[in-house]
Amino acid sequence: MKNYILTLLALVFLIQVKAQNLTTVIPNSNDTRVITTGVPFLLIASDARAAGIGDMGVATSVDAYSQQWNPSKYAFSETKSGIGVSYTPYLSKLVNDIFLGNFTYFNRINERSAFAASFKYFSLGEIEIVQDEFSEALIEKPNELTIDVSYALRLSDQFSMAVALRYLRSDLRIQAVDANASAASSFGVDITGYYQSEEEAYSDFNGRWRAGFAIQNLGPKIKYDDAGRENFLPTNLRLGGGFDFIFDDYNKLAVTAEVTKLLVPTPPIVGKEYEYVDNNDNGTYEESEDDLVGFPNSPVDDYVIIEGKDPNVSFLSGVFQSFGDAPGGFSEELKEFTWALGAEYLYQDSFAFRAGYFNESEEKGARKFFSLGAGFKYSTINVDLSYLFSASKVQSPLENTLRFSLTFNFGDGEYVEY
Repeated sequence: MKNYILTLLALVFLIQVKAQNLTTVIPNSNDTRVITTGVPFLLIASDARAAGIGDMGVATSVDAYSQQWNPSKYAFSETKSGIGVSYTPYLSKLVNDIFLGNFTYFNRINERSAFAASFKYFSLGEIEIVQDEFSEALIEKPNELTIDVSYALRLSDQFSMAVALRYLRSDLRIQAVDANASAASSFGVDITGYYQSEEEAYSDFNGRWRAGFAIQNLGPKIKYDDAGRENFLPTNLRLGGGFDFIFDDYNKLAVTAEVTKLLVPTPPIVGKEYEYVDNNDNGTYEESEDDLVGFPNSPVDDYVIIEGKDPNVSFLSGVFQSFGDAPGGFSEELKEFTWALGAEYLYQDSFAFRAGYFNESEEKGARKFFSLGAGFKYSTINVDLSYLFSASKVQSPLENTLRFSLTFNFGDGEYVEY
């Protein structure tokens, strides 16, 4: 009993001491903790075939645009070499000069290896700047681009891997506003793998399994000046698998599924820290002037983390942290995965009809859309088209947009894989 009374008195004493200086943290909770990165245009499907089956390509069959999705597929190309050119309008409902263009070249060196190179250009159109009514209008043309090369090596009859090196340049600064403005740049590395089984006979059809993985845009953060905020690259992990239904020599149906996750830290729940001080010892507490307002990308001393982890880490630490830093726990981590389903019907390897669906959690961006596509092959030329229908309350910048791709194949049929 005596010990109990002493413990109670000690607690009362601590409460009295604490009452002289109270600190309250009020969270600035955001239920839509969307992960943002620099150069996000890298995540846009630049070719019409991938766009037509739900923005996926890590485990689909090889084509000229495999450089963006999984360059290790080039080691399975039946074509000796090829050139791909694509054009994607962006925000076409509002303007007509914002677009994403892509140029890709690949060459299968021999039975075991291949290399490829590509150039991707994202134009943000023309921006007219007028300082005052007497000044002449200045025209700025911000843009972003990447240049990359890859090498693929076939490690066995059914499996290949590839490494790609990418240079990124983001010129979004306005020279007319800031004379010292300069373009930001960085580099990224892709590590990919692709598996394709032999054709197997089933009861009513033949079939072939496909699988692939890709870790993309692994590289240092990008920033525009020494004092500016560092932005993570859109480092991501892609996993996919599929099956080819080969009904006969004329009819084939390829079904594919893919999941993707950004390997970038999740913004934590942050908030204001209020300190109340009883300056006159009269039981009245007043708010101090040293309040802290938190923002996820501010220096660590400028905010208070309520839940989650500090996002201001190196790009490599961010990759590992991204699997377990969501404030909502495992359930929120699962919401950071996007998934897609797609199907492609081929007739005589000359006509293609495609359909797909892409899904992203409403709390992580709310991208949801259906896509349709078609392709036509004549001699050594492939023409592909795709169209997107938004299925989300958040309108897609690519909604009701027709994407176009053109491929030129050289040495078609030189290798036998399918």
